Order: sequence, then structure tokens, then C-alpha cells
Amino acid sequence: MRKQEAFFQVGVVRLLRMTGFYVFAVPNGGSRHVREAHNLKLQGVTAGVSDLIILLPKGQAVFVELKSPDGSGRQSPAQRDFEDTVKALGFEYLLWQNWADVEAFIKAHRHQVGDSVKIGGTI
Repeated sequence: MRKQEAFFQVGVVRLLRMTGFYVFAVPNGGSRHVREAHNLKLQGVTAGVSDLIILLPKGQAVFVELKSPDGSGRQSPAQRDFEDTVKALGFEYLLWQNWADVEAFIKAHRHQVGDSVKIGGTI
């Protein structure tokens, strides 16, 4: 993950948690020793999994892929395949490239979380 994209993700997670959303990251990227990468693959690590997962009431899950706000990031083929799978299973998949995308999601879904959802892992 590029540095600007990582900073964007930190800010997104903080904002979502502050507004009541239950969100967590899937640490799927980064370079690893060959043996560790092999073990993680055996444990279920899958290429292309979205950066964030947001859980909403009534069994809803939203998968979010983040790309650098400077417009330099593109989805990999594995990420596009994951997106297709998620959508085929009936889940929402979003690609966020700027703060307007995040704000639109919060405005559209804030009523769903209300005060009933506890924020897990708040920084």
C-alpha cells in the first residue's frame, strides 16, 4: 500500500468509527518472507480482498477498496475478481478514492447504525 493510500485509510477508519460504524481492516498486503506467505495462504489469506469491511445491522456487510486520493491507484485483477465475487453474492462493494466518497457513504448509511452499535477497536 502506498504511503498516501495508507494515510487515507487511517483517516477513513477513524472517521467511520467516530460516526458509529463498525469497521475493520484486512491486513492482506505487504511483503513477507516466503514461508510466512505460504502459511498465511494456507490460513485463508486471499489476494484481492478489500481493504476494509463495514458491518451494518440486519446482516449487511460492505466491502471497501481504498485507492490513493491523488488518483494514482488502480485495482489489480485480483481486486476486480474479488469485487465481482462480492457483488455476485449480494454484498455491497465500494471503491473510495476521495473524501467525498466517504462522506456520501456516511450520509447514506448513518441512520442504520444509530447508537445501538458499539465501536470496536477504537484508536
